[in-house]
Amino acid sequence: MYATDRGIEELEHRRGDEEVTLGWLADHLRGFVDAHPEFEVPVDRLATWLARLDDDDEVWADE
Repeated sequence: MYATDRGIEELEHRRGDEEVTLGWLADHLRGFVDAHPEFEVPVDRLATWLARLDDDDEVWADE
């Protein structure tokens, strides 16, 4: 288990029954990066990964 799994578990426990839009998520990711600019690259990578989930695995070969 990664240390981040605790945060994921908390998210699922606290908000797992909620439905959100991707627009809502994007707004909150922007807010997080505004407050914590040192996480800009990992948040951008996560957003890109989520955006490309249905693409071929080849998309990630260069990264």
